[in-house]
Parts: sequence; structure tokens; C-alpha cells
Amino acid sequence: MKILSFRWLIGLSLLFIIFFFIYSNYFKKKEINNINTSELKEDNFTNSNIIKDIKYSSKDLKGNEYIILAKEGEIDLNNSDIIFLKDVKAYINLIEKNETITVISTFGKYNSVNYDTIFSKNVKIKYIDNLITSDYLDFSMMKNILIISKNVVYTNLENILKADVIELDTITKDTKIFMHNSKEKVKIESLN
Repeated sequence: MKILSFRWLIGLSLLFIIFFFIYSNYFKKKEINNINTSELKEDNFTNSNIIKDIKYSSKDLKGNEYIILAKEGEIDLNNSDIIFLKDVKAYINLIEKNETITVISTFGKYNSVNYDTIFSKNVKIKYIDNLITSDYLDFSMMKNILIISKNVVYTNLENILKADVIELDTITKDTKIFMHNSKEKVKIESLN
């Protein structure tokens, strides 16, 4: 059991390191193109604050690409830097490794000033043979933290982990996996 847990922790740590790499390369270099205006057409605007078929994209110096797609977005009337997204898909294309990380959710919230991104409801994070499902994924540039919470299930080829929260400090790479109730324990099941 200790060997399986160790392998599982290595796999989870690798996944979080990849998230750190991607966010630090995409957002900290501030090379983001907030809205690909060539893809917006006048007929996409059904209301003064609603946009259809949204695409946000950016590339880092190495050519890695971060793309967020949404079927619809609504600009917050109280803060035009905030856009609420529906039917969200994000693709992180790692050029050197020829791999893609995919994040899917029903809703999203994007801040065009600090690049904080929230994915909510039916969140799925796919990378190689790893899948994390939850109801909430929050990445904060200001706090340098990635938080996956609410019904978290991490699955790889060998194990299934169930927890309430997974937190990753994107600078130190410290990872916390825990339950809200201290009397409950994180559950790890072996698939083999």
C-alpha cells in the first residue's frame, strides 16, 4: 500500500507541477491576448454585455499555448474586467512534450486584469492517464495558489483518491490534500 500511495503522490505532484509551469508561463509573462477579436463578429453580440463563441488564447516564449473556449460569456455590469462563461473548455498545449491538458466545466469566471480563472460545476481535468473531477477549480495569480474542491476525485491507472480539497502553492509546489471535517480521512483505493 505504501508503494501505491508513493506512486500516486508522485503522479499527483507531477500533475500539479505541470499546472504550475503552465500558469507561470502563460500568465506571469503577461503575453495574453484577452479576446481574439478577429473571431468576434457583430452578430455574436445578442445583448450589450453578452458575447457568443468566445476564445481567449495566449502563447509563451516556448510556443506552449493556453486556450479557453466558451459558448457564451457575459460581461459583469459592475466590473467589465470580469467575464462569466458558460460551457467552458480550456486546452493547454505543451509543445515540447506534444501533450495536452484539458479542463472542462459548465461555468467559468475569468478576470482579464489579474488572469484569475475559476471553473465551476462538472469540472474535469484530463492529462495523459490522469483525471480529476470536482465541482470547483480556482487559480489565483495574486495568491499563487491552485485550489480544486468540492467532491474531488483523482483517478489514474492504479488508484482512486477522494478528498474535499487539493491545494497547490504554485511557487513552493507544496500540496495539501484534506477533508473539511478533521475526523474524516482522505480515501485512496487501489485499482489493481
